[in-house]
Amino acid sequence: MKLLVLTLFLLMVPFSAMAITASEVVVTTMISERMPVDSVEIYPAQQGKLYCFSRIEGAVADTSIEHVWLYQGREMARVTLPVRSAKWRTYSSKNIVAEWKGDWEVRVADLDGNALASAYFRVE
Repeated sequence: MKLLVLTLFLLMVPFSAMAITASEVVVTTMISERMPVDSVEIYPAQQGKLYCFSRIEGAVADTSIEHVWLYQGREMARVTLPVRSAKWRTYSSKNIVAEWKGDWEVRVADLDGNALASAYFRVE
């Protein structure tokens, strides 16, 4: 009976939502050899580019994720990134303007909008 209930539950939950995870999300000043070189928590108020690196695991087929860059809760950019294997590294970038002081979030989400993970930083 327990096996039947578990099987029914698994059939009701979308497989892609169960499988894909973001095991690492890092905001960085640079990507080198497909890896972040540092981790940014506070970024000086200056013109510059930041990157969001994501390590995605568990994809069972070609799919995509999104990096949603949020400034004080307002969406500033949405980047769709392909995921082509069960272990995949990817990144997006955002030009930061000195006037955008305050709290930032980069949300990693699946294509259904389900949040997988987030990284936070502050521009001061």
